[in-house]
Amino acid sequence: MRKFTTNSREETIELGEKIVKALPKDVKVILLDGNLSAGKTTITKGIAKALGVKGIVNSPTFTILKTYPGDVTLYHLDLYRLNEVGNDFDLEDYINDEDGFTVIEWPYQVNQLLPDRYVELKLTFINEDTREIEVHSHHINDEWEANI
Repeated sequence: MRKFTTNSREETIELGEKIVKALPKDVKVILLDGNLSAGKTTITKGIAKALGVKGIVNSPTFTILKTYPGDVTLYHLDLYRLNEVGNDFDLEDYINDEDGFTVIEWPYQVNQLLPDRYVELKLTFINEDTREIEVHSHHINDEWEANI
């Protein structure tokens, strides 16, 4: 586990980009844990940038899923409004897409769909500009974290 403090929106975006660039290539899922306004969508903008996404990235709160083409397709899921896993959304298709990369905000509604190996980012709102971000590797050797 590594802990970072960012002091601006730009630093949070930059950290998201650095995380993806350091991440082992076979890890394709990042979970985002944090309260409202913790910076989950902001760090996703950096993740998208690292994946070559050119479009505007914003929260899929009301649509559950947004797909962004890039060098690698980014699936951005926000499961805040999801009460339980159902077959309506075929979430496992996005989570398990080996050619894509998935970021999941409010991921605990789909624990049973998560792969064995993923990274979890715990974001904490400190003040308007400052965020504390913990990087947790699940079933991944955490040595990669030193390259962030």
